[in-house]
Amino acid sequence: MSQSFDEITAQLKRRHRRSARLKYLSMGALILAAAFLLVFIGDMLVKGLPAFQQAQIQVEVRYSEQAREIPPAAVDDDVRALVSRGYLRLIPGRMNENPELLGTTRMEWVLADSSVDQYLKGNEDDLRASEVRAVERLVEAGRAELRFNTTFFTNGDSKMAELAGIASAAIGTVLTLIVTMLVCFPIGVMTAVYLEEFAPDNRLTQLIEININNLAAVPSILFGLLGLAIYINFFGVPRSSPLVGGLTLALMTLPVIIITTRSALRSVPDGIRQAAFGVGCSRWQVVRDHVLPLSLPGILTGSIIGMAQAMGETAPLIIVGMVAFIPDVGGSFTDAATVMPAQIFTWAGEPDRAFVEKTAGGILVLLAVLISLNATAVWLRKKFERRW
Repeated sequence: MSQSFDEITAQLKRRHRRSARLKYLSMGALILAAAFLLVFIGDMLVKGLPAFQQAQIQVEVRYSEQAREIPPAAVDDDVRALVSRGYLRLIPGRMNENPELLGTTRMEWVLADSSVDQYLKGNEDDLRASEVRAVERLVEAGRAELRFNTTFFTNGDSKMAELAGIASAAIGTVLTLIVTMLVCFPIGVMTAVYLEEFAPDNRLTQLIEININNLAAVPSILFGLLGLAIYINFFGVPRSSPLVGGLTLALMTLPVIIITTRSALRSVPDGIRQAAFGVGCSRWQVVRDHVLPLSLPGILTGSIIGMAQAMGETAPLIIVGMVAFIPDVGGSFTDAATVMPAQIFTWAGEPDRAFVEKTAGGILVLLAVLISLNATAVWLRKKFERRW
């Protein structure tokens, strides 16, 4: 039965309205996601940027025998509560390293207590009235100011907020990722090459492919339980070490690298393979000399993204004990260590207000590294990508 012109026109209008609604809904979802992202980043910047500044005050420091025995005696009573206890504990060691300091009195810029730091940043803290007056006098005299917080990048963790830093967590993260990359990259690439270029297409290989795809969707905490059972309980790998953390993350990253490598290998046209076979190359020569070099940008991109994902993981590393209190910067694969996400998780549970900005500052550093890794992956793909 034929339709009239008016009926066809009405149907077209309804289709256009549905298309417009879908378009506006999609734009609204995109705007909403962007708004959430901006709110999150803005909140992190507001809370985290103060972590990159730390209060310092100029006080008179007496290097005496009494200060060697009782470090707080090195400064006057009226400013003693304003000076970081961590700094005062360093005074005996400084006199042992430099004996010429003994018997001298010097005006020095020293690290202030976290309560002073929060007061100078405009946050309410638990300073007493006398301490507030002392801080105000120092500010008026130009002897109290906020400076770039180098300790945040050079110190390890500490129970005193003004001394807490991410150096030990950063080193632990690097060591853990080195182990992860050394294990999962060669195994993942070789597995992908075998499955894509050499393995016969039968039920066994199909079952392996299905399991690999399923492993990529397994919750990360299960890999932590697997690492605890295999590496620590069975093989006796040191708990809380970058070695066990890297091996655990390798289990989680391996499926990602296999899948992305296989995708990169598939992107190489079959004509390349056929041409190489035509001039007498063996299958291994075809893969080694032609397929792998052409698929390398995609392999590197997938590997970098897998490393970035592993770097942001916390749950599996908590299971294997990498949430330990690490005040010193270590350098061994078997020593106790922590990683940046676990360090941020620890700071988030501290009651001191100063740790709030430490948490946000650590998140900013972690985000900067992750964005840099993803940007590197995009740059490599754009730079070496070949279109056929």
